[in-house]
Formats: sequence, C-alpha cells, structure tokens
Amino acid sequence: MINSLLPSNSRLALTLLLTNVIAGCATSNKVDVHLENQQQLQHFVAEVEIASELAGASELNWWQQFNSPQLNLLIQEALTNNYDLSISHLRLKSALARLGAEQAMLLPQGGLTISSERSSIDEAITPYSTASLGLNWHLDLFGRVTALVNAANASALSQAEQLRLLQIEVVSSVVSGYISYQGNLQKHHIISQQIDALQQSIEVLQASVDEGVTSELDLNRTKAQLNQQQALLPEIEFLLHRDNSALAYITGKTLSDLTLMEQRELINFDLQVHLTKPSEAIALRPDISKALYQFSQATALSTAASKALLPDISLRAFAGILSSTSTTLSNTKQQWQVSPQIEWSLLSYPALLAQRDAQQYLSEAAYNEYQKTVLNAINESELSLHKLVKESNKQQFANNRYHYANKAYLQAQAMFQEGQIPYLSLLDARQDLLAAEENAVDSAISTLLTKVNAYHTFNGRWSYALSSI
Repeated sequence: MINSLLPSNSRLALTLLLTNVIAGCATSNKVDVHLENQQQLQHFVAEVEIASELAGASELNWWQQFNSPQLNLLIQEALTNNYDLSISHLRLKSALARLGAEQAMLLPQGGLTISSERSSIDEAITPYSTASLGLNWHLDLFGRVTALVNAANASALSQAEQLRLLQIEVVSSVVSGYISYQGNLQKHHIISQQIDALQQSIEVLQASVDEGVTSELDLNRTKAQLNQQQALLPEIEFLLHRDNSALAYITGKTLSDLTLMEQRELINFDLQVHLTKPSEAIALRPDISKALYQFSQATALSTAASKALLPDISLRAFAGILSSTSTTLSNTKQQWQVSPQIEWSLLSYPALLAQRDAQQYLSEAAYNEYQKTVLNAINESELSLHKLVKESNKQQFANNRYHYANKAYLQAQAMFQEGQIPYLSLLDARQDLLAAEENAVDSAISTLLTKVNAYHTFNGRWSYALSSI
C-alpha cells in the first residue's frame, strides 16, 4: 500500500531549498544554473522519499502497457496533428528567432550605401555621387546586451518547456479519453443486456398475469425497472459522443473521420505505476523548469535595466569613395572616419530608475511564481499518491460488492424456482446486482484514470521521450 507522506520537517527543508535556488538565480545571469537547481530539487525529493514506493521499471511510453495499437496510433496522431502543439511549435521557433536577433546585436551593425545626386544653384548644376560602408558597433562593456541575450535565451527555453507541458496534456488526455470511451461502451453493453433480460421477464410475467398466476404488482415493478434502465441509455450515448468528440479534437480530426473499435479487456487491465527515479519524475517536471526559466528571464531583464543606468559606449566608422564632379562615381576620392562615442542618459535617470524598479518587482513576482510552482508540484505528488490508495481500496470493495451481489442473485433465482421467495425478492436481488455491476465498472474506470493522473503528475522523465516518438 502506498503511504508516502511528506515528513513534518520537510516544509522547513523545502523553504531552505527554495532560498538556495533563488539565491543561485539572483547571483547568476546564466540559465546554466538551471541544472544545479534541478539537482538540488532531486536531492530534496529523494531525502523526503516522496513516491519511493513507486520505484521500479521505466515509465517511458507507459501507455504501451495496454498493448493497444489503436491507442498507440491515437497518441501518435495527436502528437503530430494537434493544433495546440503546432501553435506552440511555431511560438518556440519565434522565440529562437528573437534569440538570434538579440545575439546578433553583439556584432557590428551597418551596411553599404550608394547614392547619386544632381543639384542646381543659380543655374549651376553640380553632380555628386558617393559609395560607403558604414559600421556601428555597440561595445557591451557593462553587459547590458549580454543580459538581454540571456533574457531571450531563457524565454526560448521557457517556451520549450511550455511545449513539453502541452505534450503531456495531449498524451494524458488521449489515454483518459480512450479509457472513458471504452468504459462507457462497456456500461452501454451491460445496460443493453439488462434491458433484454427485463423485456424477456416482462413477457413471462404478462403471460402469468393473463393466466391469473401472478399479480400485476410484479409486472409493474419489472416494467418500472425496465424504464429505469432505458433512461440510462441516452446519457451513456451522449457520453460516448462526448468522448469521441474530445478524441477527434485532440487528434486534429473531425468527428466523422474518427472510428474507434471496442476493446473490452482494457477496463479490467491492471495498469502498473512505476517510476525509475521518483525524484527526477518530480524535479524534471516542465512546469517547474518553465517557472525557473521565467525567473531567469526576469532576473536578466532586471540586470539589463540596471545596466541602462551606465554609459553606452559605441564605435562608429565608415569608409568609402566620393565624386564631386560626377553622378557615376568617376574621378573619386577616398574618405574614412572613425568616431568613438559615449552616450550617458543623465537627464533620463528618473525614468530609467523607475524602469529598473519595475523590473525588479517583476523579478520578485517571478520568484514567488517559482516557489508556488514547486510547492504545487510537491502537493500534487502527495495528493496523487493518496488518490491511488483510495481508488485501489475503493475498487477492491466494489469488486467484493459485485461478487456477493452476484451470489445473492443466483441464490434468489434458485429459491424463486423452488417457490421459497416471491418474484419481488428476485427482482430486488437483480436490482442490487445491476447497481453493483455498474459500480464495479465505474470503479475500474476511476482507478485507471487515477493511475493515468499519477503518470501525468510524475511526468519529469517520460515527457522528455515524447520528442522521439
């Protein structure tokens, strides 16, 4: 049984961990600090032994345990065709392009200029032509441009983690939707069987009533039970349509293009929840990485805002040729110029100080967001473990209930045939069996969905393998 809980002193340990992580980010503008912070978080999770009971086989491609080619194909199609993933891919490419633009600002800027001019003053025409190569090099002596590059780099990495978050959501949603669809199919099958059985009973009872052997009470109770079961069919059919629609949307298809086959054995499949390294399954979660990159970006922008208070040093130069007698660059003379430049926006200091303070507040907000994300990951992990225990116990009781309800119904059938009990007692036993069977199916579905949620929560390692699918 899973009983892993966060020890009472672990909240203090987590606070100290976050303090060290944030201090590391605050003293470094490089995103390389992310690796060190991940290692600290892994060490913390390993120390408090969160999910240690789940340590076992690899969780990579965990859905393949179902051995369902149809499910595997749905996941492949979703990862390929999902529009949210496509949008996120494009945003990642845009972030990488912006990173390239920021990196290019560290290099000399400039270009080639060619011009030709004819002017007239007091009817005296003067031709003029020139060709020059200009250069403007911002010397990043105080690190402002480097800080902007670091911010763009962190932004791109944050978008990459957002893409991984969406991939996790897509895979988990496909598996959950597929389980729900197969479960509703099974419930539809059970209800249809019960309706057929009740209709047959009504035919027998009607004949008995006509012969005066049975009272109409037994017949009316049976008809009421029949209508009760028939009323469940429209709801189940709607749920099947809902599951179909959700899977079609996730896989980038229309509802008419998606055809699902029944897989009855899936609901009773014993999906195993194992994690190769539980500490990494939490510490490598993309929401944590994304929050850390966002904090790195805010810190870098805060650094850039502080550097804007310092002088801006640049080097301007150009070299070219000019002709003061021709518009076709004939009879040219050479010219060049080099002009170092220092620009210090002293009169803009109040605005620059306000911008620096604003960015520092945003950095502090990103710090709190990162802290909240780590705490949420820890709490989600604990809650997921408790839910696994709850659903496991619940399913065991539901199966026991169905077992005894089925035995009671068989006994009631035998006793009714021997004339020991009235038909109404047999009807009550059948009603109990129906309720127990539906409850067992619901419990099996809920247990599978809880296990899927556990993999969704402990997603740090298996999500990295999605890029190779």
